[in-house]
Amino acid sequence: MTTSPLFWLFAFALVAATLLLLVLPLLRRTTAANAPADQAAVTSVYRDYKRQIEADYAARTITEAERDASLADLATRLGQELGQDPSDAAAARSERPRWIAAMVLVACVPVIAGILYFALGNPAAVTGAAAVSAESPHGSGTGADNPKMTAIVDALAKKLQANPDDGEGWAMLGRSYRVLQRFDASAMAYAEAAKRLPPNAAVYTEWAEAVAQAQGKTLTGQPTELLDKALAVDPSYQKALALAGSAALERNDNATAAALWKRLRATLPADSPNLAEVDEALARVGVASPPKSAAAAPAPAMTAKAPAPAAASAGAAGGGAAGSIEGRVEVDPKLAGKIGPGDTVFILARDPDGSRMPLAALKLTGADLPKAFALSDAMAMSEATTISKAKRIVVEARVSKSGNAILQPGDLSGVSAPVPPGARNVRVTIDRIAP
Repeated sequence: MTTSPLFWLFAFALVAATLLLLVLPLLRRTTAANAPADQAAVTSVYRDYKRQIEADYAARTITEAERDASLADLATRLGQELGQDPSDAAAARSERPRWIAAMVLVACVPVIAGILYFALGNPAAVTGAAAVSAESPHGSGTGADNPKMTAIVDALAKKLQANPDDGEGWAMLGRSYRVLQRFDASAMAYAEAAKRLPPNAAVYTEWAEAVAQAQGKTLTGQPTELLDKALAVDPSYQKALALAGSAALERNDNATAAALWKRLRATLPADSPNLAEVDEALARVGVASPPKSAAAAPAPAMTAKAPAPAAASAGAAGGGAAGSIEGRVEVDPKLAGKIGPGDTVFILARDPDGSRMPLAALKLTGADLPKAFALSDAMAMSEATTISKAKRIVVEARVSKSGNAILQPGDLSGVSAPVPPGARNVRVTIDRIAP
């Protein structure tokens, strides 16, 4: 016998036992042991009435005819009382309500038990093993061959049709369609999510992956555009950096691929297992990996709390290498209380005469402020747009409450004065709140 019939057999037996315990006391009739006592009491009462009638006749308060009429009436009433079975009368009064109560219990108890089980229990667990076995030879179905998951995803799609403004729901639907290998549907779901959510690097990157898989695993065209949008939101987003580098390599732009993968490598900790994979990718485009000791040691400009005297002197003397820019980000004391230690901080180098795309970017947290920074061509998003190729640079520091690099209402920011490439001791003060 399988698990499911055995379960229902036990459930039926339990309900039947419960009904017996509830119904049998209702149907059990009461005994009539007190009937003789009730008859004796009636006889005694009528005997007293008879004695009273005889006493009235003896006292000449009633006539003989009145006495005979009264005794005849008394005898008739006594016969009627003794002829009625008290137990039958009581049964007639109580039998119907008891049967009604019994039928209500028989009808309601199984129904209520079933409703409570399906509302509070886990009906799927009864047939779960059989269902899982049917889904795959190994006992579990995954991906496109999983009917259960397909049903769940279809239910989510119907829910979003009724509530289309749920951006997070659309993003979840996009991920689910990718698992089911329905890449065209996944790309459409991510497009709906992007319309309804604030700019989000993860959504743009996953959207790019879905489009790439739908068009034969190539990153050319729309996937590259989406990856550029992801890096505009978060220049340090690792997955976007990795895929954007692959897209550049696919179009034979080795210089851009190398620049992107260098930036990716700079975001990885020294003990990251992904370092070897990134180094291998860099080797394919002809870039040698830095020595392990150099990779393990943090750059001095990234850890110093203030510019070193030598750096300050270099700034005063007119600057350093044209492919980098250094300085310090500080916070206006009036706004210091509005920055949380977990807030995301972006330090961006831009060309004030060019596009809004950063020439280099650095991502920190509010706990790091105030902070000495160093931006260089190695952090460039494209080989064609670097610090060394710009005529003027402005450095912008932004505290993002949402984690997005695009300015949002309530974000805090500050911008330096325009400086030439290679400038040192650049000062940026976070002193304004975006309306």
